[in-house]
Amino acid sequence: MRATARLITATAAAALLIGCVSGPAASKPDSESPGGKDKKAGERVLVFSKTAGFRHDSIPDGIAAVKQLGAANDFTVDATEDAGAFTVKNLARYDAVVWMSTTGDVLNGKQQSAFESYIRAGGGYVGVHAAADTEYDWPFYGRLAGAYFQSHPAIQGAKVDVEDHAHPATAHLGPVWERTDEWYNYRSNPRDRARVLASLDESSYSGGSMGGDHPIAWCQASVDGTPGRSFYAGGGHTKESYADPAFRRHLLGGIRYAIGAAQADCRPEQGYTPLFDGTADSLAKWKQAGPGSFERKDDGTITSVGGMGLLWYQPKQFASYSLKLDWKISGTDKDDNSGIFLGFPPSDDPWTAVNNGYEIQIDATDVPEKTTGSVYGFKSADLAARDKALNPPGEWNTYELRVEGEHLQIWLNGVKINDYTNTDPARSLRDGHIGIQNHGADDQVTFRDIRVKELPAAKAGKETGGR
Repeated sequence: MRATARLITATAAAALLIGCVSGPAASKPDSESPGGKDKKAGERVLVFSKTAGFRHDSIPDGIAAVKQLGAANDFTVDATEDAGAFTVKNLARYDAVVWMSTTGDVLNGKQQSAFESYIRAGGGYVGVHAAADTEYDWPFYGRLAGAYFQSHPAIQGAKVDVEDHAHPATAHLGPVWERTDEWYNYRSNPRDRARVLASLDESSYSGGSMGGDHPIAWCQASVDGTPGRSFYAGGGHTKESYADPAFRRHLLGGIRYAIGAAQADCRPEQGYTPLFDGTADSLAKWKQAGPGSFERKDDGTITSVGGMGLLWYQPKQFASYSLKLDWKISGTDKDDNSGIFLGFPPSDDPWTAVNNGYEIQIDATDVPEKTTGSVYGFKSADLAARDKALNPPGEWNTYELRVEGEHLQIWLNGVKINDYTNTDPARSLRDGHIGIQNHGADDQVTFRDIRVKELPAAKAGKETGGR
């Protein structure tokens, strides 16, 4: 899980040339052991399945699935329907609590207080299906779950639009996930307070009542400003769900996020415009400068191929904006190299970006000012924050690069890791193009979902960042 073991001194060759690039293909939906062995050992999960209302006959299947996932992924699973397990002392033993289709009022006031303290201390929450039909009179729980259940139509097939391809709960899925389940309508839309990972296409089934914007899976990086993590999966009514490899992987990804074994940007996201959305039409707006190229794949990704060049977005320059993109290095030699370039003029020469812009590095094996999260050659990332936020090779990461005037801030998987202010007129960030680097034949980095949100122009001396 952590990157510390991967940070080694770079070879002389790694310090040369433009900056950095590379990445691998998406994980297979039937794989249940992602991420290798660098995660923290000893995670423990509690599955809680008490019901005070309707009881789903799929609960035993759900518990069995979580236990099997735990055995395959090195986390211990305990299961209970005893609300007496919700004490401060007992909950402290667990990295996350999975509410498996709980219904109604299942905790008393003292137990609620213990669980709230647990979340505020950094504990993890995973809500499955009817967890949204639980504890309606406990406002903290409602904010933690993200939304309360309202109604549902009959069990039927539907199309699920995958909105986030970097989160471990959805990274294995294509743009559309077709499956059969009982599809909940919710009393409110969680989009303004949670990162929506997937939503229902209401035109693909009967009975949707959320006006076309119908989240069905989401996550939160914090609740009420706490360090606790939250993940909710709206599926899971049917027994068949827990035998479905894609749904099991969905559930596993949510648990891994909640226990801290995988990192993701779970801040709310609205108002972004895609620059590359996986289609050939969107890629046609990018131009290759210098040798090499990027290969587009059917899973909506592009991977660097050979050369020492730069793929840059041609239609416009950007001045004040938030750029988000997902990236992954291959995980084979753990030394792939790439970078994102900002603030450079149009050119067919990739060195124009090197000499006139700034590179945000992707390569966790270089020296501090040239490693992942650095402003290459100018400022190192906060390495402790970076190491905590970074997913290992073979897993997706998300950058947010926020430019306001000459002020550049860098977020990795929702964690701020760098803050830099340019003072060099030759490298002004106030206007320029965006590009991604292909570093060489031995460096393969994969990108997807490159999107931008333009911001109000920053005034001189008034440049601020963050969320």
